[in-house]
Amino acid sequence: MASLWRRGLCHGKRLGAVTLCAGLLSMSVSAQSEGGLYIAGDGFSFEQAANRGLSQNPKGRRFFVLSLPPGSDALMKSAPGAVVALRDRVRASNGVLLVCQRDIDSGAIDASTLVAGVVAVRGFPPPGSKAIAPGERYFPGEDRSSLPQSNEALRRLRSTCS
Repeated sequence: MASLWRRGLCHGKRLGAVTLCAGLLSMSVSAQSEGGLYIAGDGFSFEQAANRGLSQNPKGRRFFVLSLPPGSDALMKSAPGAVVALRDRVRASNGVLLVCQRDIDSGAIDASTLVAGVVAVRGFPPPGSKAIAPGERYFPGEDRSSLPQSNEALRRLRSTCS
């Protein structure tokens, strides 16, 4: 009887380990289904960031291109034709075009000159602020579908836009 109990316990441990591994694998696959964050600015042009995003995210995997001034000129209605073509390729490949809300607020980017569909992202709120509820990743009313699912990518994005 004790032998049967031990075998059952051992089987239960194996089943638990298999379940844990399957859960970790599905989390890993989920994280891989979304591409990274590519930042235009501080030494990288929009063209470099966009081309890197396109080359590293084949088959329509969603990725993000954040443009900081002056790289954000590529997201303006007045951008040159070659840049517009690249910008359109990014969008057609499931890329999301982003700017920092702080750059709009400071006047470094005129929101009225941005092409439709560019997403303005807020940085981290100041310490002690209750703008984001404890345990939440998003501001109230923020469109979660236009932001990275990955904690690391979202943290980098908010940090850059702070």
